[in-house]
Amino acid sequence: MQLNLLVGGPVEYLPPGLLQAKKNERWVGADLGAVRLCQAKITPLLAVGDFDSATEEQVKLVKETSQAICSLPAKKDYTDTEVALLEIERRYHPEQIIVYGATGGRSDHFLANLFSVLRLDFPTFVPKVCFKDCQNEIRFYLPGSYTLTKLEEMSYLSFISLTPVTKLTLPDEKYQLFEQDLSLPTAYVSNEFVGESASFSFDSGVLCVIQSKDDQRNNGRQ
Repeated sequence: MQLNLLVGGPVEYLPPGLLQAKKNERWVGADLGAVRLCQAKITPLLAVGDFDSATEEQVKLVKETSQAICSLPAKKDYTDTEVALLEIERRYHPEQIIVYGATGGRSDHFLANLFSVLRLDFPTFVPKVCFKDCQNEIRFYLPGSYTLTKLEEMSYLSFISLTPVTKLTLPDEKYQLFEQDLSLPTAYVSNEFVGESASFSFDSGVLCVIQSKDDQRNNGRQ
């Protein structure tokens, strides 16, 4: 089972037409993400958050529309997104969690979301979580050997170690790498597929892999 999680990042970074296209899929909302689901006439399986950035009217809408509510205090050890991920795993055990609204806007929020897979207590989270926005797909990997399929319209392929990583090998990408040990978080960005697939492997650590494209919203204007 796949489950979608909408969190409260800027709406302009969401894939165009996202909620309309996926309105019949399973959704959980975190904080403003839950508000946006309810405003789009999508019934969340679960709404999670302290809702400190929502109005009283919006909170009322979420409570009336959602199947279940997980209310949080404003002061807590985990972010709304992290609690939502924990609750999704505890309640639903999906095979994949696609997170929207986790990128863009405040950099501290994005980094908290990015490193959430390392903070959470369940190692099974790492391969389940995927962040998507209008120009990126971000996935996380535990040690092993993998083959990626090039996503339509994506131009770039980046590999980022979130922890120390050993023997990282990129054998058939445009820019190759063989058995590289990384003692610190390291970003190998703007690599490319050669053909429609690419493989990689590593022996230890946690790796983030991003397929991305340039931002076309402003037609190249800065």
